[in-house]
Amino acid sequence: MRGFAYLTLFLAPQVLIYLYLRERLPDPTRPRQARIVRRVLTVVFIVANLPWLAVADRVLGGRFWSIGRIPYIAPFAAWQAIGWVFCGLIALYVVGKLVRGAWYGVRSTMRRSPAAPEQPPHPAPDVVSRRQFLAKATYSYFAAGAALSAYGIWSAERPPEVTRRTLSFPDLPPGLDGLTILHVSDVHAGIHMEEDRMHALVARAVALNAELVVQTGDMIDISAAYVPAYVRAFRDLSAPLGVVTILGNHDYYTGEDQVIRGVRDAGQAFVRNGVQVIERNGALLALLGIDDPRNWRADDPQGDDIGAALRSAPPEAFKILLAHRPGAFDGAVSRGVPLTLAGHIHGGQFYIPGLRWSAGRLITKYVMGHYREGRSQLYVSRGIGVVGVPIRVFAPSELALLTLRRGAA
Repeated sequence: MRGFAYLTLFLAPQVLIYLYLRERLPDPTRPRQARIVRRVLTVVFIVANLPWLAVADRVLGGRFWSIGRIPYIAPFAAWQAIGWVFCGLIALYVVGKLVRGAWYGVRSTMRRSPAAPEQPPHPAPDVVSRRQFLAKATYSYFAAGAALSAYGIWSAERPPEVTRRTLSFPDLPPGLDGLTILHVSDVHAGIHMEEDRMHALVARAVALNAELVVQTGDMIDISAAYVPAYVRAFRDLSAPLGVVTILGNHDYYTGEDQVIRGVRDAGQAFVRNGVQVIERNGALLALLGIDDPRNWRADDPQGDDIGAALRSAPPEAFKILLAHRPGAFDGAVSRGVPLTLAGHIHGGQFYIPGLRWSAGRLITKYVMGHYREGRSQLYVSRGIGVVGVPIRVFAPSELALLTLRRGAA
């Protein structure tokens, strides 16, 4: 019974907005057009609320919301969120009208002199012009939403951008000066990243001729059925100094043993709360790989995991921390690790350039790009794939080609 009350609570605003628009949008002077408008509104309302069937399934004890079906559920949830934003805009409009009307009523009462004769009532506002405004706002909202969604889907489907960045460190050993590292993260092999796209991704990555490739987790998106496709595509990914990989949270959901086996079958070195040591021109590079934390909290510094990896590293080696979640950077700073590479956030998949705000800010303060704190630096990849919703709005996927240089940071 409580589940039905919950469902009704969330459906009620949608129903009220629908009833409001059903009364306000149709023009009573044009009956035929009014009937068409009401029918269109009914169809839009039904389509916009189809995701609630999934909620009803959950309330009734169904299995629609099982972990394996998250990639299928998320687009419906996103569609419902768009509907809620629309409801919120309409609600603000209605509240604004009420406040404006109340204010005019109070002001006219205060201005009226007690001795003044009774004034005729203020003429009613032009209902048609108000209706026209509401109709234009409704159509504009849906047109903008459709255009933004189309752009986001196209952006998510296109090949990743190549981000080239030079990172300078005053204590970088001379033998590592000029080292190129390709940072790959969040491939999410699955329903939105099938084998043909992975082959194209690997070909693009190999063409960059990096000396070292690192992967910071989330190779597979929940289903172990995609591990063989990942192996077939990524066994062609190679670099002179190797390919080094760590686990992400979606790899746990998939099954860590299957993912680790797939990573190794693809010819990659796998690091788990330990270190992979690489030699270049007589200098040592220690790649500290840590697992995604099982008891996760926002911006977890993962101090214990970093400490365990550091104890296995040669003291004289230049150290790079590979972490799935960027919050580990806080732990790296306190331990003097010069560089951290992370992913996980996908740039939030939705970014507002003018405001410089990303949906990823709801999860972490390190959303995407380059960060510095003291003598430590962090690069957060926007990743390759998507989670659930196959949309990227102003947060395109990327392959980050990083060049290390000896010099002032």
